[in-house]
Amino acid sequence: MTSNAPMDPDFDGTTRVLFVCTGNICRSPLAEGVLRHRADERGLDVVADSAGTGAWHIGERPDPRSIEVAARNGVTLTGRARRVVDEDLHEFHLVIAMDRSHLRHLERMRDRSGGEAILALMRDFDPEPGDGQVPDPYYGGPDGFDHIYEMIDRAVEALLNQLVAGDVP
Repeated sequence: MTSNAPMDPDFDGTTRVLFVCTGNICRSPLAEGVLRHRADERGLDVVADSAGTGAWHIGERPDPRSIEVAARNGVTLTGRARRVVDEDLHEFHLVIAMDRSHLRHLERMRDRSGGEAILALMRDFDPEPGDGQVPDPYYGGPDGFDHIYEMIDRAVEALLNQLVAGDVP
């Protein structure tokens, strides 16, 4: 995790989390949906959103394979793709990248914008972090979406546990 300052949850008592991937149609909307679902199950006040580093899919719904794996697990994906902007690094407490290229992109944005968001990799929270990245399932088959769902779900559960315990910097 890279951070300039400790997490400051006193904005309004609501923790705001943004997930970032490449096009905002596969990994990040799935993470957004899982976080919303798991936080609701626990009665936690968490705002989740997602964005992409690229603009290819702005306005589109998530990939049908993300929607399908989410639905099979009781999660609804409702968002539309958007691109991450400098203001996000001021408005969100925690901005979570799906892989190292996204994290580098966000670090450059934060340096330029002066944003105070804490930046992390999704798998920084995963108790089984593997290589530390959530692989892009876009060009693979449906089993790739099942695989990333499992990674994201584990990492979200651990993230929520850390938020409840006050262990997120």
